[in-house]
Amino acid sequence: MRIGLLIGALVLSVSPVVAAAQEAGPQGTWRDEFGTIFEISLCGDGSDLCAILIDVQGKSRTEQNLAFVNQQVLQADQTAETEWKGTVIYNGSEANATVSQNGPDSLSITGCRMILCQTIVFSRMPG
Repeated sequence: MRIGLLIGALVLSVSPVVAAAQEAGPQGTWRDEFGTIFEISLCGDGSDLCAILIDVQGKSRTEQNLAFVNQQVLQADQTAETEWKGTVIYNGSEANATVSQNGPDSLSITGCRMILCQTIVFSRMPG
C-alpha cells in the first residue's frame, strides 16, 4: 500500500512537468551552457522537429561546425510525447540524435556515433 502511494505521488509530481513541456512545446531558440544556439521549429507533418544552427561556441566552434551556421542541422521524428529521434550534423558528419524536452524551458540532445554518445542540455532563450 505504501509503495502504491509513493508511485502515485511520483506520477502526480511528474505530470505537471510533462504538461508544462507540452504547453510550451519545443519550438523556439535554445542555448547550451557554452553559447551554441539552435532555432527549433516543428516541420514535416507538424510533429517532427527541425533545427537551424544559429551560433557555435565552446569546443564545438570548429571549422566543420561553423560551415553549418544558418543551416538545418537536425531533423527528428516524434517518438513519444516529449521525445524525437533522427539525425544531427556534428563536425561535418551525421550522428543519430534523440531530443528530449525535459520541461518547458529545458531540452537535451543526445548524439551518438557508433557506441560513443554525448548529451548536451539546452535552455530556452527569452523572446
